[in-house]
Amino acid sequence: MQRALAVTVVASVVCAVLSCWLVLIGWSLMGDAVSHAVLPGVVLAYIVGIPFAVGAVLFGFLAVGLIGAVRDTSRVKEDAAIGIVFTTLFALGLVLISVTPSQTDLSHIIFGNLLGLSDPDLVQVLVLGAFTLGILLLKRRDFTLVAFDPTHAHAIGLNPRLLGAVLLGLLALTSVVALQAVGVVLVVAMLIIPGATAYLLTDRFGMMLLLAPAISAACAVAGLYASYYLDAASGGMVVLAQGSAFAVVYLLSPRHGLVARHLARTRRTWAAAGTALQTTQ
Repeated sequence: MQRALAVTVVASVVCAVLSCWLVLIGWSLMGDAVSHAVLPGVVLAYIVGIPFAVGAVLFGFLAVGLIGAVRDTSRVKEDAAIGIVFTTLFALGLVLISVTPSQTDLSHIIFGNLLGLSDPDLVQVLVLGAFTLGILLLKRRDFTLVAFDPTHAHAIGLNPRLLGAVLLGLLALTSVVALQAVGVVLVVAMLIIPGATAYLLTDRFGMMLLLAPAISAACAVAGLYASYYLDAASGGMVVLAQGSAFAVVYLLSPRHGLVARHLARTRRTWAAAGTALQTTQ
């Protein structure tokens, strides 16, 4: 249980920090694509006996390259190219799992296996999580400038294309970290929901970088304990907790929540009606 808790919290925090940039840049769908496309890379890495991260990064970049090639060399638009590439690679991963003889249940890659984690799994998650989080925090100013104004970033000597490639590489590594907790299928939820939730709570990116991991870690702990007492799927409960937090914020956020915006619109309507009435009198 302690290993499961440590892995879930680390994966939640790393995914949440990265999700802030994915939401701002508009790469949510790309995050979905890469998180699913790494599956064959992870399976092949298992077959040849190399770290999962190597296969995941290679197939993450392969997916991005294929998406760009289909988009740039045909009439197919980017959203359709993403759908074609990631579903094809995900299907390849499923086929490889089905034909690979293994004493390990590779279906755990798809659905996660928190309670079956070993010490080497924990070490891998901690090392990859620390590396990814360190790069994100070290280059946060450059990533943020590229997200908001890539033209200005290029003008001051930064390379937006290189920084984008680094961000995609970190996305692939983060997928490896998170798939230990919730599996490939639900990784995308951990890569999008925390950033989207924090985005509804603040207009400051620095505060967003604090709120997203805090909310995500709290949901991870709550979801894991709920799965323990309810005897339910741990990965599903963690994502369900994050989705519930988003629903609450979506409704009750002080500035950008549905209720707050409705009340503000009602006040403006009444104010306009009062002004019109005074003018008429």
